[in-house]
Amino acid sequence: MNFLIAGVSLWVIAHLIPTLGAGFRQALIDKLEDRPYRGVFALTILTSLGLIVVGWRATPEQYLYVLPVWSRTAGITLMMIAIFLISASHGKTIVKRFVRHPMLMGVFVWSMSHLLTNGTSRALILFGGLGLWALIEMPLISTREGARELPQAPGLRSELIVLSISAVVFVGLLFLHPYFAGVSPIPM
Repeated sequence: MNFLIAGVSLWVIAHLIPTLGAGFRQALIDKLEDRPYRGVFALTILTSLGLIVVGWRATPEQYLYVLPVWSRTAGITLMMIAIFLISASHGKTIVKRFVRHPMLMGVFVWSMSHLLTNGTSRALILFGGLGLWALIEMPLISTREGARELPQAPGLRSELIVLSISAVVFVGLLFLHPYFAGVSPIPM
């Protein structure tokens, strides 16, 4: 469990530095220059992901709560929303008029989806930790960026592209989930 906690902590700290430690970040950029700083940041994120994977696999499942029967269906529904939000963050969509941080909101919804379907201590650390980070990060980034201008509403074509990409990613993840996560998300 220590690797899992270390991985989630490293992820959170690395992502909070640009928001809460702007001076520290700028000092690193001044010392290393921009490209090497980005390399160190990327290496830190990859290290955190490695620690998370190793920690997840090494941590035994200890159930903390019993899941209701409907939780898997609710979890899948939330995953559709999470994937749509994450997809919408990469293009021009109407979602950005209503959700300031669709990527972070997608991570939060993803984490809630997984907490609804996993009642283990390791799930609480991973999904709860990343969900809490996303929830904290949204207002911090909004404060740092200040007031925002609402983007113009894109055309129907842009919305259909994002919906199509979301659907393909969702179906792909649904069928590949047993191979990379070891469990099928499809309710039986």
